[in-house]
Amino acid sequence: MLIVITHTRKILEICKTMKNHQLKNQPLGGNVHPRFSGPGTFMRLPSTDVLKGLDVAFLGIPMDIGTSWRSGTRFGPKQIRAESNMLRPYNMWTKAAPFDYLNCADIGDIAINTFDLKDSVVRIASFYEDLLKYPLVPMAMGGDHTLTLPILRSIKRKYGPVALIHVDAHADINDEMFGEKIAHGTPFRRAYEEGLIDPNLVYQIGVRGTGYSARDFDEARDWGFNVIQAEEIWHKSLSPLGERIKNDLKQSPVYISFDIDSLDPAYAPGTGTPEIGGLTTPQAIELIRSLSGLNIVGCDLVEVSPPYDPSGNTALTAANILYEMLCILPNVGSKQLNTQ
Repeated sequence: MLIVITHTRKILEICKTMKNHQLKNQPLGGNVHPRFSGPGTFMRLPSTDVLKGLDVAFLGIPMDIGTSWRSGTRFGPKQIRAESNMLRPYNMWTKAAPFDYLNCADIGDIAINTFDLKDSVVRIASFYEDLLKYPLVPMAMGGDHTLTLPILRSIKRKYGPVALIHVDAHADINDEMFGEKIAHGTPFRRAYEEGLIDPNLVYQIGVRGTGYSARDFDEARDWGFNVIQAEEIWHKSLSPLGERIKNDLKQSPVYISFDIDSLDPAYAPGTGTPEIGGLTTPQAIELIRSLSGLNIVGCDLVEVSPPYDPSGNTALTAANILYEMLCILPNVGSKQLNTQ
């Protein structure tokens, strides 16, 4: 009798699992519709403006009016989506199957004001205010790095000051740029000043290049930021660093901001402010994968500039990094399944 009951329970659990999985959105497969056609969404997921029931919302923020050197990131979200067509739902190394447990969709682009950076910042914050009324994780495609400031403003209203993992060639802690307090080189100084982030729980990884003084990176260290310069991690696996970060941040809500220029231009030439001596793509993947288990409440992937990306490799890399971040998100669907 006990064996029959146990067997019946297992069958019921499997049925619940199958039912739960069937309710989740799935990417459109390459054997269903050719990959060079179909919807222009991230991974060819369904598009929607209905946020209820979503665990993950992919969105684009097509702006480059905060850039200081080469423009073109306004075209980033569209190109990342295009290059995501080759991605498949199952991670062959980590065994993650995010679409089995997370209901994902592409909710389109934020309508920024292409003539007014300050208004665009307000628009992004307002959009996120509405977005974060729902229990979902937003994953943004940029767009220049200015966009992270209004996102963090909205994130704070929901979660309080968050831990930050910032992967970038630049610290982005300028006080101003051409007299402006808001631009793509200032978001993390503003975030620090406004109390949007816990400075002792900030990791800046991959910063490098030339500067204006010997202390350009030290000011953030004085605030409490953990600054990992690129030279410190040359020729190294980033898994140990990821484990260290995970151990430090495991009690906190975490936001990840990944600037594609953190990678060496050999891997990601299509960006506005390239710096040599950066991360490799395997290092980037190692780092992201090692963060699995953190309470990630939002992510962005910024500074993809297709006009400087003739091969499409930069956007292809960006799409893959976004997918890797998706694979480490909290298993919301699994938790819901266990409470049914």
